[in-house]
Amino acid sequence: MDFLQISFSPDAEMGTVMLKDYSEEYRGKLRTPEEAVQVVKSGDWVDYTSSLGMPVLLDRALAKRRDELLDVKIRGNLIVGPIEVAECDPERKHFIYHSWHCSSYERKLCDRELCYYIPTVFHNNAAYYEFFIRVNVVMVSVSPMDKHGYFNFSVNTGVAGPICRKADIVIVEVNENMPKIHGGYDECIHISDVDYIVEGEHEPFKNVMPIVPKEVDRKIAEHIIPYIVDGANLQLGIGSVPNAVGEIIADSNLKDLGMHTELCTDAYLDLYRQGKLTNQKKNIDRGKGVFGCAIGSRDLYEWLDDNHGIAAYPLEYVNSPNVIAQLDNMVSINSCVAVDLYGQVAAESAGSRQISGTGGQLDFLVGASASRGGKAFICMSSVYKGKDGEIHSRIRPQFDGDIITSPRSQVYFIVTEYGVVNLEGKSTWERARDLISIAHPDFREELTAEAKHRKIWRS
Repeated sequence: MDFLQISFSPDAEMGTVMLKDYSEEYRGKLRTPEEAVQVVKSGDWVDYTSSLGMPVLLDRALAKRRDELLDVKIRGNLIVGPIEVAECDPERKHFIYHSWHCSSYERKLCDRELCYYIPTVFHNNAAYYEFFIRVNVVMVSVSPMDKHGYFNFSVNTGVAGPICRKADIVIVEVNENMPKIHGGYDECIHISDVDYIVEGEHEPFKNVMPIVPKEVDRKIAEHIIPYIVDGANLQLGIGSVPNAVGEIIADSNLKDLGMHTELCTDAYLDLYRQGKLTNQKKNIDRGKGVFGCAIGSRDLYEWLDDNHGIAAYPLEYVNSPNVIAQLDNMVSINSCVAVDLYGQVAAESAGSRQISGTGGQLDFLVGASASRGGKAFICMSSVYKGKDGEIHSRIRPQFDGDIITSPRSQVYFIVTEYGVVNLEGKSTWERARDLISIAHPDFREELTAEAKHRKIWRS
């Protein structure tokens, strides 16, 4: 494979062609997966970055070295799996896998004691790596190199740049299926900053289709729609409720909406197809739909590919509350597992069981609350069916052992199928009263008694 960069010197009278051929450098850094993973030593920290950035061929080759290595620690995030280094070592003597935001696959790894969660706030991602985290080797999937010597991080732009800068050794795995995505900064890495290059045939990405909303999700979404205005900027989190919001907006009269989101999903593609997503009213990044990472269908990746109306940025930018606050009418919509009567939100665990991660919920709560006309919604169904077959309320008297994702002091709107309440500036009794008003009717009397017991109720 030859890579030829052609440029013109402004000093020449007619313009002198200057040739920069990257072919020799490329060939000099090219390795098989088996050769490349030889750089990993016992005790190393290895980073797989995020989602489609997972290096499938390198992961497979590293797993084959299991019996040669001890205590190799790997980090990843939102990886759909399988992760061979985790699967091949159930005793975790050779490889120990970590995730700082669990996909459904990584959640199951946690259940099997094959994954440990790393608590993070997404807007601090770059700072974690710059100041606190050791990376001996990073292995990251990229799109094929362009004529200027750049590999594109694609839908992995949100996290890849800071990790590669920190790593002692950088290995890129060229994946021919990766879409090339335009960015604000840190969307690419130059061959001069790469130590080794791996090539090989990859299977097409899984066609991850959006979760189909249920009737309860649509009822929740219907409570949110009146708060969204023309020209609003949307952050839609993961889950059926954000998908339902996108579905209803697509059929509404809303127009000129903008995208500013840590995770781009098919909900935004649907809004674009319906002519709702123009990004023309944004205060910053006008005309650009901004995101950090993307997970979805092949149609989504095709839409993102070489699209000048899209800009991928690192999460330190996308999730910065100061950046989010600059966008007028910023609307953030996320989901949670449960809320207690004090307004605390558990969104990443069920008891001590890790389900997902803190992610950007807190970032967007703070940023959207500071936006002019901004609003932050946290959504949930009022009840769920437990493993015991019993129906339980998601609004609880008080958490006991659950991991708190968002503190009560920074929670804004809470939504169930029974309504929406705003907790900002509310006292403890007002919060209890309002939350009970949107609880399932079968649990309101019990919750009222619990509020009285905790002295947060006015008769």
